[in-house]
Amino acid sequence: MNDSTKRWFKLAAFFMLLMLLVQTNLVNVSEAKAQKTKELNIENLFNGKDGTMVLKNVKKDDIYLYNKERSIKRFTPESTFKVANSLIGLETGVVRDEYEVKRWDGVKREFEGWNRDHSLASAMRESAVWFYQDMARDIGNEKMQESINKINYGNNDISGGIDQFWLDSTLKISAKEQVEFIEDLVKEELPFQETIQKTVKRMMIQDEQDEYILHGKTGTRLSDMGLGWYIGFIETDKETWVFAVNLNGSGTEAKTIAIEALKQMNIMNEDK
Repeated sequence: MNDSTKRWFKLAAFFMLLMLLVQTNLVNVSEAKAQKTKELNIENLFNGKDGTMVLKNVKKDDIYLYNKERSIKRFTPESTFKVANSLIGLETGVVRDEYEVKRWDGVKREFEGWNRDHSLASAMRESAVWFYQDMARDIGNEKMQESINKINYGNNDISGGIDQFWLDSTLKISAKEQVEFIEDLVKEELPFQETIQKTVKRMMIQDEQDEYILHGKTGTRLSDMGLGWYIGFIETDKETWVFAVNLNGSGTEAKTIAIEALKQMNIMNEDK
C-alpha cells in the first residue's frame, strides 16, 4: 500500500468518525428535547371539547403538552392577533403610544364596551375589534405583510383583507407557534423596539398579585363561537411560563382552562 493510498484510508476513517460523532450528538439533542416535553394531564378541564394547551417554562425550556396533535394544527388567531397588531401599529407609528385615542364612529356593535372612544390600551382590554381594524387599514397591506413576515406569524397569509385576515379568514397559527411568538415577546427578541415590546407586555396584564403577574389575551371566533383562544405568560418571583390554549369553544372557556391548569401546576398560587 503506497503513501497516497494510506492517506486516503486515514482521511476516509476520519470522516466516518466525524459523521458518527455528529449522528450521536443529534440523537442526544433529540433525546434531551424529548425529556423536556411532558404530558399535561388536564383532559377534565376541557369538558369533552376538543382542545389543546402548550405550557413552557422559559428558563428551563420544559414544555408541557395536552393534545400534541392539535398543538401543531393551525387555526385563525381571532383577537389574539391584537398582540401582534399592537406591536406593528406602534412600530410603524400608526399609533404614537398606548394612550392615543381613536374616536368611535357611532356604529352600534354587539358589545357595549366597544361603543365608545378607545385608546390602544383600552381597545386591548375590551377587545374592541373596530379599533384594530381601523389601525390595520392605517398600517396598510405592504407594511403589514412585511411585519408579519419578519415575525413569521403562523402561515403569514393576510390575503383575506387588511381588516379581516385574522378573523375567521386566511391567517392561521398553531398553539405551539403562539407560544414561540409569546416567548420571543417575553425575551424582547421580536424585530421591534424594546420599549414597544415592553409597552405591549404591560398592556396584556390581566391580574397582578404579590405572587404573580398574569399577562394574556383571549380570542373568540364570533361567527359561531366555535373557536376560543387564550395566550400569554405568567411571571412569578422565580420563573416565567408562556402558554397557549385553544378549543372548540369560546375565549372565556380557554382562559378558564389556562388558569385552572396553572393552578394545578402550582404556578398560579396565591398562597405561596
